[in-house]
Order: sequence, then structure tokens, then C-alpha cells
Amino acid sequence: MQLYTTREIEQLQQHDLACLIEIMEWVKNFLGRPHSNLGRPGVVCPFVPHSLKSNSIRLAVIRTKDLYPEQLEEIVGRYRDIFLEMEVKEQELAINRAFLLIFPDIHIEDAPKLVDSVQQKLKPLFVESGLMIGEFHKRNESPGLHNPNFRPLRSPIPLLAIRFMVEADLPFLESQADPYLRIRYLEAYLKCFGHKFTDEIKVRNAHQALALAKEQTAIFR
Repeated sequence: MQLYTTREIEQLQQHDLACLIEIMEWVKNFLGRPHSNLGRPGVVCPFVPHSLKSNSIRLAVIRTKDLYPEQLEEIVGRYRDIFLEMEVKEQELAINRAFLLIFPDIHIEDAPKLVDSVQQKLKPLFVESGLMIGEFHKRNESPGLHNPNFRPLRSPIPLLAIRFMVEADLPFLESQADPYLRIRYLEAYLKCFGHKFTDEIKVRNAHQALALAKEQTAIFR
């Protein structure tokens, strides 16, 4: 149990507010704008302008100083439940919903280990729930889809982003090195959209990638 003085409360609020403002500015000025190194036209994240316009982005500051990795995983898992339970007045606006879970206590050098491990541990659960969870921090080396020298997942403060899965997420699911995980991801992807696909090429590619993954697991047996 923690007791705060009024001054400590003021400092805590100011500290959290600074983190929230910094990430919000990053969302608007990096994710929500074009970049010369992106490798394609448009903004870095195509969903951000719509999410900002519909006020569908939610941010949370999570203090991790005294938490074990398992505790952090549990907290992030709870946000998955909250995300799925939120009601949307207009169903079409649900696709714009996003949670940004900010971890200001995680040092830049520790982010690849802590943030990435939580993302990797929880990703199967999220994908099978029709969600995507992405890891962002200054040391993220994941390349852009259209320019391998671009680093779209770098943020000023470590964070995890939660959003609904979309058809365009196929490259992120079929690139999983472990064929067993790839099967889980691709089956979840095909189940998520069912007969709702708008791009027949993605449907065909997803089935082909799934068949290949199953062939690879058969070889390992």
C-alpha cells in the first residue's frame, strides 16, 4: 500500500503528464505524418489520422519499477480484456481503436529485453483474440515493410500498442520464424476475417503460407 503526500501527488501527475504529452506528440508528428524514408506514399501508420479524428486512442502510463516480468505480462493482459470489452457506438469506428501502454521506468538499454519479451510472450494470445500487439522503443531494429533501412517502431519512450487485426497485417504474421507459431497466427488470421476478406490475393497468400508452415512442421516430426 502506498501513501502519497500532496506534493508527491503533484509531482507524480506532472511526470505522467509529461510522458503522455511526449507520446501524443510522437503519434501526431511521426506515426501520423509521411516520412521520406518510409518507402511508400502516405503516413507512417495509415490508421493514426482516422484514430485521432475519431478520438479513439487511449494512453496509459504503467510504472514498472518493482514489477516482475510476469506481473507486467498480467497487467498488459488485463488491458487486452478491457480493449475487447469496450463498446463502440458505431461499429466501423472500432478499427480505429488503439491502446498505447507507456513504460517510462524501463531504461532504453533494457527495453529490447523487457518490452520485446512481453510482446513475444503475449502475441499468440492477442492474435488469437483478433488483436495485434506491437513493441516500440528507441532500440527497436525491426525494418519497415517497404524500406529495410527504415525503423518505424522506434518511440521516444518504451511502449506497447494494442489494436484490432486488419487484412494488411498478413506480412507480420507469416514472417514468424517458428512454423508452429506461424500456424497459430495464420489460422487466427483466417478465422478472424472468415468470408469478410476484401483482398482475394491476401486470402490466397494466407492459405499458401499456412500450407507451407504445416509442411515444415511435418518435416520436423
